[in-house]
Amino acid sequence: MKIRVAVLGAGFGGLELATTLSEAVGDKVEVTLIDKSDSFVFGYSKLDVMFARTTLDAVRLPYRAIAKPGVRFLRETITAIDPDKRTVSTDSGLYEADVLVVALGADYDLDATPGLAEGGGEFYSVAGAQRLSEVLPRFSRGRALIGVCGAPFKCPPAPSETALLLHDYLSTRGVRGDCEISFVLPLGSPVPPSPDTSRALEAAFVERDIRFVPGRRVSSLDPTRGVAVLDDGSEMTYDIFLGVPKHRAPDVVIESGMTEDGYIPVDSKTLETRFPGVYAVGDVATVGAPKAGVFAEGAARVVAASLIASIRGGEQPASYDGRGICFIEFGAGRIGRVEVDFLSGPKPTGSFGAPSEALAADKLHFGVSRRARWFDR
Repeated sequence: MKIRVAVLGAGFGGLELATTLSEAVGDKVEVTLIDKSDSFVFGYSKLDVMFARTTLDAVRLPYRAIAKPGVRFLRETITAIDPDKRTVSTDSGLYEADVLVVALGADYDLDATPGLAEGGGEFYSVAGAQRLSEVLPRFSRGRALIGVCGAPFKCPPAPSETALLLHDYLSTRGVRGDCEISFVLPLGSPVPPSPDTSRALEAAFVERDIRFVPGRRVSSLDPTRGVAVLDDGSEMTYDIFLGVPKHRAPDVVIESGMTEDGYIPVDSKTLETRFPGVYAVGDVATVGAPKAGVFAEGAARVVAASLIASIRGGEQPASYDGRGICFIEFGAGRIGRVEVDFLSGPKPTGSFGAPSEALAADKLHFGVSRRARWFDR
């Protein structure tokens, strides 16, 4: 009998897991990949949409394009998860599994930051980036504030990229001299595991007259006064706010009883939860690595290799290493790269590749290769 694998969430982790299983043992598994969305969008594409470098239609990858042996995609909303029974309820039915993999990511909790829903412009969701793409052309004078409302958050370099790309965007329009840019970050530096990367970003902020406020988070907004209140009680005024909302696990995951301190704890070596036959990968899990697509992808490969070994009777794979590469936009067509290692040593480490046009080509290949692998495009 074929092994039934239910994969909840079709982001980096879910797509890589389904693809790897299909390629290796597509005739021996029944993979059910479930997501409420109709398409996938790379996280970095949201910045391209927000700054009008592309359109949303151009970066959507429809899930209906998935056609892989042993894999079926279901566009359904998950309403309940029973990790003991390894069952999943959706708005269309009930599914039983031999192996359950939770890859539902992290949701945005706008209500956790008073005033954010009413007067802030979050740019971390696809809809938020699209809305800001319509608002930014009307911003030509005043104070722009990029503020992170809590940690951990997805793709730690992204707010830094936003500050630098906003500088380019306003400069291209000829209004940068009439605008101020400030950036508030709850971390002590832009990329803590890599001091070289952090120094390069901070130097870029200085060069572009971007005010950087590390070690602070935005705790509330007062839209009527145009004021952001930081966690130390200090205030910063703004005319346009670009926010990163506080993150949390999806409600359906919390209600399943799998979470501790807001996320699913897993064995950092195997991604197994405390429930037999249940794994969690990506942003929904507490594993000791950042919440970013490349780390979800790496974790998914470990889970897939473990399942393949079980099916074929081979040796179990090496432990998850918490390694990943992130590309960082520095503006002016130049992209840097940070390679980080979170789990193999006594502390996280990172190495920095200076921004260049050559690395911009590497980033392009990163997206193209995954489109081809996951969507046959």
